[in-house]
Amino acid sequence: MTSSFHELTRADPSPSGGLGRSRSRVLGLLQGAGEPLGVEDVAKQVGLHPNTSRSHLDALVKAGLAERTVEARTRPGRPRALYTARPDGPRAGQRSYRLLADILASYMAAQVPEPTTAGLHAGQVWGRYLAVRPPPFQRLDAVAATEQLLRTQDDMGFAPEAVTVGRKQQILLHHCPFLEIADQHRDVVCAVHLGLMQGLLAELDASVDTERIDRLVEPTLCIAHLGPRTDVTSSRPHRGG
Repeated sequence: MTSSFHELTRADPSPSGGLGRSRSRVLGLLQGAGEPLGVEDVAKQVGLHPNTSRSHLDALVKAGLAERTVEARTRPGRPRALYTARPDGPRAGQRSYRLLADILASYMAAQVPEPTTAGLHAGQVWGRYLAVRPPPFQRLDAVAATEQLLRTQDDMGFAPEAVTVGRKQQILLHHCPFLEIADQHRDVVCAVHLGLMQGLLAELDASVDTERIDRLVEPTLCIAHLGPRTDVTSSRPHRGG
């Protein structure tokens, strides 16, 4: 399957994507202004009616993305309401993470001598980083380690479900958040995912490991197979090692 340029460059959902195009433009203007803006300033620069601009500005304030103050005036007349973007708010604007992911995955697939091995290693390093380690001298048993693995996979968007088949434990992955890139670069992307699962369990010094992932056994289902880990140590390795 070959992605079109339009599909690759289509904007990814941004942190402020639920605001709508006009409101996102207003937020972007506030974030780039460097000084408080009044309703008329905003209306002129984004090309909206002042009443519409005021509505968007007040909605941003209500959403916690902007702040409203009253202009300090020494001259007669009603002071203006001034708006500034909150410095800790999400940045407005288009995101194209999928294009970046496709560039990096295609480069690795074409230029790295062993892209699957490189992807597996990268995933393992990041899996270690994502693990939430227990306090010193405490170890997680296989159940607790698997529960943390499931939570992490769920946070990443894989919609995981743990099942037992015979004496073997599996994790059903009902959704792949990397699917579009994996369609193009399966060896790299699936290796990264396997490495993420292995690295997290290794960082926890768990007695369980991810042996393999069977990709798309059904149209929307991958299966991760768990098994006993043979290199468990009494001391956990350093992150990123």
